[in-house]
Amino acid sequence: MVDRPQATVQASQYDPRPRYPVSDGTVMVGWADAADALGTTVRLLAVDGPAAVEWESVARELTAALAATRPRVTVADVRDAARDWADIRRLTESETLRDDPDFARLAGGSLSDLLDPGALAALASPASGPENGGPEGGTGGGSGGALRVLVGPGAASAPGVDAVWWADVPKRYAEAAVGRGAGRNLGAPAGQLPSLRRLFYIDWPLQDRHRDATADRIDRWFDVTDTSTPASISGHALRASCRRLARQPFRTLPTFNSTPWGGHWGQEELGHNPGAANTALGYELIAPESGVLLGDDSSGTSSGTDSGTGTSSGPGTSSGTGPGTSSGPGTGPGTDSGTSSGTGRSVEVPFQLVVALAPVDMLGADVHETFGTSFPIRFDYLDTVGGGNLSVHCHPRGDEMRTVFGWPYTQHESYYLMRTSAHSKVFLGLRQDADVDAFHARAHAADAHGEEFDIESYVQTFPAEDGQLYLVPAGTPHGSGEGNVVLEVSATPYLYSLRFYDWLRRDAADRQRAVHVEHAFRNLDPRRSGEAVPRDLVQRPRTLHRGDGWREELLGALPDMFFEVRRLVIDPEGTAEQDTAGRFHVLTVVDGQGVLVTTAAGDRHFVHYAETLAVPASVTAYRVQNQGPDLARLVKAQVA
Repeated sequence: MVDRPQATVQASQYDPRPRYPVSDGTVMVGWADAADALGTTVRLLAVDGPAAVEWESVARELTAALAATRPRVTVADVRDAARDWADIRRLTESETLRDDPDFARLAGGSLSDLLDPGALAALASPASGPENGGPEGGTGGGSGGALRVLVGPGAASAPGVDAVWWADVPKRYAEAAVGRGAGRNLGAPAGQLPSLRRLFYIDWPLQDRHRDATADRIDRWFDVTDTSTPASISGHALRASCRRLARQPFRTLPTFNSTPWGGHWGQEELGHNPGAANTALGYELIAPESGVLLGDDSSGTSSGTDSGTGTSSGPGTSSGTGPGTSSGPGTGPGTDSGTSSGTGRSVEVPFQLVVALAPVDMLGADVHETFGTSFPIRFDYLDTVGGGNLSVHCHPRGDEMRTVFGWPYTQHESYYLMRTSAHSKVFLGLRQDADVDAFHARAHAADAHGEEFDIESYVQTFPAEDGQLYLVPAGTPHGSGEGNVVLEVSATPYLYSLRFYDWLRRDAADRQRAVHVEHAFRNLDPRRSGEAVPRDLVQRPRTLHRGDGWREELLGALPDMFFEVRRLVIDPEGTAEQDTAGRFHVLTVVDGQGVLVTTAAGDRHFVHYAETLAVPASVTAYRVQNQGPDLARLVKAQVA
């Protein structure tokens, strides 16, 4: 067993809404003030953003606000300039996965490829607008000049645009809407039934690339989770705030999803989603979906910094998502403790935008050269306390991830066990005597005919040890058993869980949950079997560095995996000296009350039990000081 003295956890200190101040600006609420700030020289305004925005409501509210300052306002919806839906589908689907019910290749190209250039140019012409009201209409009575407004995904691509506003909603809202059959996929005609498959693999990559390419042109950023009273900041403040974050430690906004296997640790210990069915999958930092709150804090909650860039309460003295994962659709904003409509004025901006605007500061030069603007490590929780076993699944091997699914790097993972139960286990690797052909046949029969079988006849199990790390390179069958809290420290791709077996589990619609037998067996790595599994994948801690009152351990590393997982162990009142050495770190407090992180530049950030902190490469030297009476442990990951 791992030497792991028990710590006193103060779960009430966990901050579900970390918030950071706006640099060089303030948060504005409502459309009216934004309309006043637009000025009278703008003749063509583009209001761009993702397909998940309620564009009809935005057009209606915005038109009413602009009418007070302009004699005539005409509004056009750029979705009317979309190419034919059949052409869009041909353009965005790969031949290999065209008929796959769950997966698609990540869409290439740009969002503007989905728009007809001639139709878009016609919409941008003031002469093309009708004379009366509605989303495609006109009104006005103010003193400024006439204004043409284009709304919808790709609006900023129109010719002759004078100003760009970006209207955004966090991705969890889009997932929730599409999961219940509402919303609209990118480029789809009205009335077309939306799909999570297109949302995850086609819409999101196209929209993200378009947003990042447009970021330097954005004049105002709106959080329109409430379309009647949106919060916004100027484009200058957006860019300044993101670049400031990339030079200091910060947290992303944590969220939890419910799934059929989910447990209740996130609810009972951290206070997340008390009204939800469970807290299966906790997103601490998953770059494609995580957000950062920017704004003031009139509610008295803590952003965790006190360097002149935020406020902090201090420690005191007292996570999936899609058809390709082992979870399922999230519970959406109704059970999300991290929505941007809470007390205090704030806007949520994508974490990925921080990386895109300051990639070298955030990632480090070497990591940026290798991964571009993709933040390559993610931290999330798998909560099965009072829940069930995860599916036994694997992730695509490198070649298949690149050639079939379109990601340049694959989904290597690791499980750090934060909490276990008396008989809980981890499924990991093939048995030495596993008959893979028989395994394949049984998995197929379970999927096609609902025939239960004993997965442990083919896959090894290990006792779930508190504080132990289990490495899960791509192609390795694995899964967490019931009764565990897993901190998953992994490569960023997260939508490619290829299931061998899911216990014949039913989904919310009482259908047997999908598995992906052919995908899974095509990617199964036979090297991860027998004695090689405990030898290579269940490594014991090795001390790398030691100081007065602290040590740093290597928990797990493999030549096949581009990241390594370490652990800081700090005595009460001890301080660990750290340096990013040109590449970012990610830290989670897994034992103890909390720590204080202080950078060489003077930024200070409290991190409580179960909170995750991103430390940009630009931070260089920093100190981690134990703030509680017990031993503090922090899991730390970095690109090797």
